Amino acid sequence: MLNTNKNNNDKADAAEKRNAKIKETWSKLSDDDVNLYDGKRNQFFAQLKEKHNVSEEDGKKKLQEIEKACSVVKAV
Repeated sequence: MLNTNKNNNDKADAAEKRNAKIKETWSKLSDDDVNLYDGKRNQFFAQLKEKHNVSEEDGKKKLQEIEKACSVVKAV
C-alpha cells in the first residue's frame, strides 16, 4: 500500500513539474489553460494556438520533450 502512495506522489510530482514547464515554455497560458491538457486536449491546443500561434503538431512535439524531461509517461 505504501508503494501505491509513493507511485501516486511520483506521478503528481511529475505532472506538477510538467505543468510548470508548460507555463515556462508558453507564458501566455493561464493555469486553467494548462490544466486543460489533462482532460480537454483539444481545448488546450486551441488555447495554445490562440495565445502563442503554435500548431497542434508543433505543440505535441514540444510536449513530448517536456514530458520526457519531467518523466511523465503519457501519450500525446
